[in-house]
Amino acid sequence: MLDGLSGKQKTLPCKYLYDETGSRLFERICELDDYYLTRTEAAIFAEHIADMAEYIGPQALIVEPGAGNCEKVEPLLEKLAAPRGYFPIDISPEILLAAQSRINARLPDLEVRASVGDFTQADAWQPLGDLPAHRKVVFFPGSTIGNFVPLQAEALLELFASNLDCGDGLLIGTDLVKDSVVLERAYCDSEHVTEEFNKNILARINTELSADFELSHFAHRAFYHPLRQRVEMHLVSLTKQCVNLAGTRLDFAEGETIHTENSHKYTLDGFSDLLRRTGFTPIKYWTDRKQHYAIHFAQAR
Repeated sequence: MLDGLSGKQKTLPCKYLYDETGSRLFERICELDDYYLTRTEAAIFAEHIADMAEYIGPQALIVEPGAGNCEKVEPLLEKLAAPRGYFPIDISPEILLAAQSRINARLPDLEVRASVGDFTQADAWQPLGDLPAHRKVVFFPGSTIGNFVPLQAEALLELFASNLDCGDGLLIGTDLVKDSVVLERAYCDSEHVTEEFNKNILARINTELSADFELSHFAHRAFYHPLRQRVEMHLVSLTKQCVNLAGTRLDFAEGETIHTENSHKYTLDGFSDLLRRTGFTPIKYWTDRKQHYAIHFAQAR
């Protein structure tokens, strides 16, 4: 936290938005009318899930980094032919373990082995080596890849590929470049849930690290940066102020921001090129009729 808040542009890693409270708030965001991503992705899955299951094939082990509440994977697991198991990874143990219990009750014949950890780190993947499977497929929906800047996205996809064998699969969702009004409304919703979600990281720092952020002195801001093809989320200091964190004084000027999250948007061709650079061969993609969102299937080389 101190490293990020001591720079010229103050930043906080977006993964820390997702404690139990943050994860619950994000579930609420996904249900909002303004947030088109979840329902658009769900509609693509509903229309094409049988086709996706055919590409994945029988006896697959589904690996889901950043699984959260695991709700998106359940229809896929039910559609697959004799899946060998499910391996979810998530940084939030409360959400993950509750989801594991739910899936065990719903699909009692499916082996579920959860890993609590940061899926961007190799050690969270180590238990995967103990799970035999005819084929491994990484399932990465929700346009989570968009939270990573380009070099980080490449490194993450390379990490995925390093845990797969030749012919294994990747089923991944990406949000697509579109009108900025649609994008900004999704990240600055009329019900202010995203604002609460963004500020929760400050509440978490106060609780866990004994800082003294005054949440009412910060405002949520989200905007689309067309040259970088991303929505940026910030917390804006509404006044000149200082905050104490672990014995360190942090000064904020009025209008200064903390950059908390990116959500990169892709073109279909641009993401296919990214897959090729990181050890995958693009095989197929599915989109909605407006081409707001895409789900890609690729094979590890």
